[in-house]
Amino acid sequence: MQTEWREKLVTRFLKYVKTYTESEAFLDKFPSTDRQWDLANYLVEELKQIGLEDVSIDENGYVFGYVPSTVDHEVPTIGFVSHMDTSPDFSGENVQPQIWENYDGGDIKLNESMILSPNEFPELSQYKGQTIITTDGTTLLGADDKAGVAEIVTAAEYLIAHPEIKHGRIAIGFTPDEEVGRGADFFNVEKFGAEWGYTMDGSEIGELEYENFNAASGIVTIKGKSVHPGYAKDKMINASNIAMEFAAQLPNDEVPELTDGREGFFHLAKITGNVSEAKMVYIIRDHDMEQYEARKALFLQIAADIQERFDHEVITAEVSDQYFNMIEKVKEKFQSVEIAEQALKDCGVTPNIKPIRGGTDGARLSFMGLPCPNIFAGGHNFHGPYEYVPVESMEKATEIIVRIAELTAEGAK
Repeated sequence: MQTEWREKLVTRFLKYVKTYTESEAFLDKFPSTDRQWDLANYLVEELKQIGLEDVSIDENGYVFGYVPSTVDHEVPTIGFVSHMDTSPDFSGENVQPQIWENYDGGDIKLNESMILSPNEFPELSQYKGQTIITTDGTTLLGADDKAGVAEIVTAAEYLIAHPEIKHGRIAIGFTPDEEVGRGADFFNVEKFGAEWGYTMDGSEIGELEYENFNAASGIVTIKGKSVHPGYAKDKMINASNIAMEFAAQLPNDEVPELTDGREGFFHLAKITGNVSEAKMVYIIRDHDMEQYEARKALFLQIAADIQERFDHEVITAEVSDQYFNMIEKVKEKFQSVEIAEQALKDCGVTPNIKPIRGGTDGARLSFMGLPCPNIFAGGHNFHGPYEYVPVESMEKATEIIVRIAELTAEGAK
């Protein structure tokens, strides 16, 4: 099977990553960037061309399509979802991918000044002898999540071309703005019509995830008082100093760079400020709901304690929930996990079941009525110039989509 779809899979992926779809945070529009429509509209035509049913794009840029059933008995409709946008953390404009066949296991020279090395990224070593797609060092690649998009489209095309493969109806969905936390905002779960789904949005081969962070955003706003420093005693309120004071009162070892596994963190994502005003944007994460609530409470309490020193409003903090740990909803359709795990094994892939240190569209979709575990798409080093994806991992992900469809039908006999 892999020989049949390899060329199509790679061609698709290269087309998708060269289409600029970077999203942008904190914009009051959806999708956040008009450029995301370019890939969305292209996918609509592509899905129609390969024979999907009921292909549509709505006013918010969500693309849906359906692979028709090939069985005459009742089978649950399942879905596969990936996002079309790329992260605003690093430029996704004018992506120039490079293909390295029969990777020798050593350093990959992205450009004259940048090296992708297994010494720095040891996971790279496991792909010796495979075909690696990298950036040219000036942009991210976009395997997050255009590898997932390519895998889903290629699997759908294969299933339609091979009606002898027995499967139920399969829903396909592509979403905008996932990278800015809004990918599920307007996802029409009822229209999608699946009993459960899978996001193809994981990283290295073998990953199967159905736990994720509980997630909140935290914003601290500080209003200072600017006075000439030579005459500032008992008058000046330095907003930037107060910002540093706030940050120093958070646990200094509970940050992304010092945590792993199920350990939560506070992450200062953005800070701006001067004497007169300052603003800090945090993300707050924890897998455990009780600890998550405690983190939010601490965040608010630090601001309240600082504010007590002043007789007028100087510092305010607010937290907003973004998504929750999907395990609570996935447990209600746990056959979704069992089928995926079996599919990985059947395709010769060792399942690597672990909690996501982040979130996917599936986390929110699970709480919207579509339980949605996450499966690897194959990429590494997302959101930066060292991003890469082995073609063989993408092939396996495509094969696993097909096998999940088969197993779901077999289990419904």
